[in-house]
Amino acid sequence: MAAISGKVVQHNLVAKCCQQNRELSTKYQLHYCTLNRRNLLPPVGGKLAWNGISTMQLGALSKFKRGVIYCNAASSATAIPSVEKNDFLKLQNGSDIRGVAVDGVEGEPLTLTEPVTEAIAAGFAGWLKKKYDSSKRLRVSIGHDSRISAQKLQDAVSQGLARAGVEVIQYGLASTPAMFNSTLTVDEEFSCPVDGSIMITASHLPYNRNGFKFFTRAGGLGKPDIKDILERAAEIYKNIANEYSKGAETAVSLSVKRVDYMSIYASNLVAAVRRAAGNIEKPLEGFHIVVDAGNGAGGFFVGKVLEPLGAITSGSQFLEPDGLFPNHIPNPEDKTAMKAITKAVLDNRADLGIIFDTDVDRSAAVDSSGREFNRNRLIALMSAIVLEEHPGTTIVTDSVTSDGLTTFIEKKLGGKHHRFKRGYKNVIDEAIRLNSVGEEAHLAIETSGHGALRENHWLDDGAYLMVKLLNKLASARTSGQGGGSKVLTDMVEGLEEPAVAVELRLKIDQNHSDLKGGSFRVYGEAVLKQLENTVDSDAKLLKAPVNYEGVRVSGYGGWFLLRLSLHDPVLPLNIEAPSNEAAVKLAHDVLNAVNEFTALDTSALTKFVGA
Repeated sequence: MAAISGKVVQHNLVAKCCQQNRELSTKYQLHYCTLNRRNLLPPVGGKLAWNGISTMQLGALSKFKRGVIYCNAASSATAIPSVEKNDFLKLQNGSDIRGVAVDGVEGEPLTLTEPVTEAIAAGFAGWLKKKYDSSKRLRVSIGHDSRISAQKLQDAVSQGLARAGVEVIQYGLASTPAMFNSTLTVDEEFSCPVDGSIMITASHLPYNRNGFKFFTRAGGLGKPDIKDILERAAEIYKNIANEYSKGAETAVSLSVKRVDYMSIYASNLVAAVRRAAGNIEKPLEGFHIVVDAGNGAGGFFVGKVLEPLGAITSGSQFLEPDGLFPNHIPNPEDKTAMKAITKAVLDNRADLGIIFDTDVDRSAAVDSSGREFNRNRLIALMSAIVLEEHPGTTIVTDSVTSDGLTTFIEKKLGGKHHRFKRGYKNVIDEAIRLNSVGEEAHLAIETSGHGALRENHWLDDGAYLMVKLLNKLASARTSGQGGGSKVLTDMVEGLEEPAVAVELRLKIDQNHSDLKGGSFRVYGEAVLKQLENTVDSDAKLLKAPVNYEGVRVSGYGGWFLLRLSLHDPVLPLNIEAPSNEAAVKLAHDVLNAVNEFTALDTSALTKFVGA
């Protein structure tokens, strides 16, 4: 093999790279060849040293920014557990795949085992080959967040891609947005662009969960694509099971490159801030900015983005990856998480606080006074920034945004608010659709913190959203508008916020006799239809003239939205009102309309009304 470069180190592994009889669960064992990088140390004197070193530690060894590993393996005959096609399809979570990857939680059996993962990766490779219809060998990058199951799933994904004849490039600890960017970056030294990318993550879900997000240069895959991949995976899994049951031996050549892609991704963020400030080397010099990474993958933002820009970052917290998330849930919507970053800002007298979710596709901020920029406030702030750059443009949001936000966007900022369905992919796809029919839209953002910009390839990138805030800080100082986060706080002045904002979840009992064996979705739609009919006959209530999800109604100076969850047997009810009295009146109207549906658990609603 020809020498690649000084940044690449080649290892030829022999029998030790095969981990025979690897334990898959407490019940099953499989002669399953996997890349045993957990025990791999850099070569010493031309030999391999073996020790208990983790993937993240290996990735941290700076002189091994990239590596090439080859493994030829044979598997022997052992039965693997039966998994049906429907079991694969149950792993779909909208445009993602999610399952249980760590055993030990009562009532949550393993669903994302290594053989299942291998089949899913091979299914993605098959989908990718069909999409590109290419005779060339395709390249796929793999990254993961800090979850404790990341290593074993990365190895299984690598094995599945290799089985399908795809070149495997591992990034190690990475962010979801970086994985998409790897399909766009042109840098052959780092094997970019890749043809497809897989991020191993389950966002903010508990430590025992994990999953996959998939990308091509066209963006994230949609629901039909995920279903296609899982259907392919079910067939591949069946073939693998047949091979093992017949005692057939298979040989897989596993070629893996280790690439420090996060350095490229971070340098692009740094360059964006410098451009916004007029190409000043350290435009954030003197700004004190603290980051809370929640022990996820966002810790890089401190050392690779803020500090090169000159920011003071003392007081930043939970930057070390820890898949058990010991401090708080890494979720910008979580009250405990927001309280933690707010406290860090106030304790350190910082100018700005930034918080990321586990895989950095969502974010939020806190100003120097402790005021949070998340949910409607973050949307208002991003809308103000985007509408300065693109006057009159349309802002696309999810369905639960407030009436006050609509007034702010349309009356204060002069833009147009297009409220659409829940689900970040729904919001992004709707913005893309509007542009395709001639309605200019530059921002698609959900209250959860997923925000995508047209200028950034419609990628929901939490780090890039924060860069837009940093751009504003840097450019404001350059133009003499002063320092600190006041420039951001001033941009949301005039945003009307409700005195009461609640979300109540009304669960549907799928075992109730009312369902008569039918689906919860049909039952939920019947509930919504009943509510709609009730509202139409009530002069005190006004149904929203344009609405894409559920039943949205104004009344008593506030509003409510009852909708059916995208994936679960739940009807979430959002209520916003100028007073508790008004909120209770709205809740009463909903309760009176739906109380005949006995399979619907209205206890949360009853409790709120009686409070």
